[in-house]
Amino acid sequence: MARGLSKSRYTQFRLCDKALWLGVFKPEEAVIDDAAKERFAAGTEIGEVAKELLGDHEDMTSRRPDGSLDYGKMIEKTADAVARGVENICEAAFSIDGNYCAVDILHKTENGYAIYEVKSSTQEDKEIYAQDVAYQKYVLTKCGLNIVGTYLVCINNEYVRQGDIDIHHLFKIEDMSEAVNAEYPIVEANIDSAVKVLEGPEPDKPLSTACLNPYKCAFWQYCTHNVPKPSVLNLYKMDWADRFKNFYNGRITFEDVRDMELSAKQRMQVECTLNGTTHINKEGIKSFLDTLTYPLYHLDFESIMPAIPLYDGTRPYQQLPTQYSLHIQKEPCGDLTHKEFLAPSKGNPLRPIAEALCRDIPTDVSVLVYNKAFECTRLRELAEMFPDLADHLLAIRDNVKDLLVPFSKGYYYLPAMGGSFSIKSVLPALFPNDPELDYHALDDMCQNGGDAMTLFPKLQYMSPEDEEKARRALLNYCHLDTLAMVRVLDKLYEAVE
Repeated sequence: MARGLSKSRYTQFRLCDKALWLGVFKPEEAVIDDAAKERFAAGTEIGEVAKELLGDHEDMTSRRPDGSLDYGKMIEKTADAVARGVENICEAAFSIDGNYCAVDILHKTENGYAIYEVKSSTQEDKEIYAQDVAYQKYVLTKCGLNIVGTYLVCINNEYVRQGDIDIHHLFKIEDMSEAVNAEYPIVEANIDSAVKVLEGPEPDKPLSTACLNPYKCAFWQYCTHNVPKPSVLNLYKMDWADRFKNFYNGRITFEDVRDMELSAKQRMQVECTLNGTTHINKEGIKSFLDTLTYPLYHLDFESIMPAIPLYDGTRPYQQLPTQYSLHIQKEPCGDLTHKEFLAPSKGNPLRPIAEALCRDIPTDVSVLVYNKAFECTRLRELAEMFPDLADHLLAIRDNVKDLLVPFSKGYYYLPAMGGSFSIKSVLPALFPNDPELDYHALDDMCQNGGDAMTLFPKLQYMSPEDEEKARRALLNYCHLDTLAMVRVLDKLYEAVE
């Protein structure tokens, strides 16, 4: 299938012909971020569970000794399963005229076959999914099957687990016929166009909002490597359509946009960058510092977000806190006391972490977090789950202060922040090359939030030695998150001296 089409390549072409070409000829240029990796992992997990949705089935998945998919073997097994009249064929593989697809679930009906496409999302992006399913219908029809139904299987985000997973409530099934039928008449022409793209040189494709749909394209860095940095594409909170419009009207560099009508924060970003200066609003910073009382508790959560709920009372993709770090100061820039909690490797972590929070954080102290929406939401959810702890948990939430505020309000800005006020942008800008705050110096097992999210569920399956090492890596990462907040706050005090 080196230069043929698959359903993923077909939908990629429908978004961007250049991305299709790059995926085939320059796949090494793709940058797969942590969020994309998590989506892929969730998709694999969901796909496995969904195979049971329609009852007994046969799985056509076949692999070579190196672990790669054996497409030829899968096609052979599928032909045999169809000939035997198997009712549910999972990963049913077909190929004709260089076009290949594997159907998640192929269901035999009285009059033909129905295609069930399984997606790990809870949001139905019907246009893109319809393109995917219409391509499958085209290939199977060309192979001689009568396709009488097309269905989308998505996660039901309102499902709450109680006891064993109820697969029929975990998923929702939607008839895709109308959307698929709208796409189907143009599939063959699109295939011809896609093949011509693959037979030609790299397309000279302009940047557009398609580069961001449905998620930022994996080839974004490749396609923008010649764009000056920073550029209008990096302006703070400008609508992407406006960024591209300015870009193609020749307003590319910060010098080019200097005379444009900009928001106050965009103007600050541009001028600080061009002049190489730091913007410090001492009165603004002081107004924030005056909201803090001591002792001050620096708090950071880590969480998991399982696609398939692991515990009773939880929903798909619900954020479930599993650990926290606390750095406590009795006075501004004072000595630190550290407390931490990491839930047991087995069992529901929510009750243990709720009890630990109530034990470690008094109800009447200031709690400092970075971007408080996350922590406040988790505290509210824990309070709803455990009414006996609700008063204490809600008191903690009501005392939360947000370290993001002085940066998001533009009180402190450095060009190195790049128009972003996330802690991962602010910290290296304030403390470049500081070994104490270097996340890359942590154990490779856990150097970012994505690592923490995927590592915790694996603990229960590890040997005691590996589990101990992994738990220490998790604790060290979360510890650094709150230590980073302490150092950032110290920098704010230093700014107003």
